[in-house]
Amino acid sequence: MKIVTVVGARPQFIKAAVVSRAIQERNRQGGAPIEEVLVHTGQHYDDNMSAIFFEQMRIPRPDHHLAVRERTHGAMTGAMLRGIEEILIDAKPDAVLVYGDTNSTLAGALAAAKMHIPIAHVEAGLRSFNMRMPEEINRILTDHVSTWLFCPTETAIRNLDREGLGTDEKKGRRVIHAGDVMYDAALFYRTIAEPAEEIRRFTASSPDFVLATIHREENTSDLTRLGVIMSALEAVAEERPVILPVHPRTRKVMADAGLAFDRVKTIDPVGYFDMIHLLEHARVVMTDSGGVQKEAFFFKSPCVTLRSETEWVELVEAGANFLSGNTKEEILAAYGRALAARPDWSIPLYGAGDGGKRILDALAG
Repeated sequence: MKIVTVVGARPQFIKAAVVSRAIQERNRQGGAPIEEVLVHTGQHYDDNMSAIFFEQMRIPRPDHHLAVRERTHGAMTGAMLRGIEEILIDAKPDAVLVYGDTNSTLAGALAAAKMHIPIAHVEAGLRSFNMRMPEEINRILTDHVSTWLFCPTETAIRNLDREGLGTDEKKGRRVIHAGDVMYDAALFYRTIAEPAEEIRRFTASSPDFVLATIHREENTSDLTRLGVIMSALEAVAEERPVILPVHPRTRKVMADAGLAFDRVKTIDPVGYFDMIHLLEHARVVMTDSGGVQKEAFFFKSPCVTLRSETEWVELVEAGANFLSGNTKEEILAAYGRALAARPDWSIPLYGAGDGGKRILDALAG
């Protein structure tokens, strides 16, 4: 069996590492061999958010690098679509594997669908019900053309059922509750993660800190919204240290608008091992990232989601995640609730840490 895997953004590198490792293990054990062709679209091109992840995750270098640089959504997706199509024509895979909800995900799915190649979507069925989010459009369209829909939660399965996308053997569509491969990654990498000395020094000297991340377009493209979030983080920083790894796009927006932090400690984007260390030691996490919301739960840190909705509703229901709303007062109120939170961290919301194997068994079966 030959699989073409399409990745392009930080969370996808982490998810792909889990399945790539499962493929390597299966091949070592003498099962029917599986060949993986790894395509990196280049959607995230900063070295700290791309090349370093392949080194840390212990996965092979990409077989193809499309080097599609950041631009408008349409231009980016179109360039990826063209590049991926050329690779699929040459590789003739049995399946195309895509992850999550980025432009890389949609481009990989569309290229495969046009060529009648079966598509496997890892992290299927997630819904924020906010069609202003490009990610929501990407995930819905990808689900509708996929053959295998690998869902991380029961909520995701119910979402697909409501859209008429349940398992249908006549249509060749299968919905599989695989659990979350990011949980697999957290369990594996936490045992070998070695953070940079700068990160270790920070957590040692600031044991009661807040970790923040901001990158969603809805937050960074709206200067009023961005200013509200920055003001709230500055207020939090009056009480305890706040560290913010700044996404390149966010840094540029802030510089262009003349926005700056006085109290928040900003640093360049960090590698996955540094992020694990920060998540494990943070008193509270404040983020607009879907992946970081889950990672906060994996590492037992209460989370404030800097949005009015989340795809990971089970975290809110479990009292581990708090939606912020749109004002500084609402963000600070959510932060206060997160400080006081005492959720049950043992609830198995995201499977048993065997999602990679479940995905591979379904594809090869």
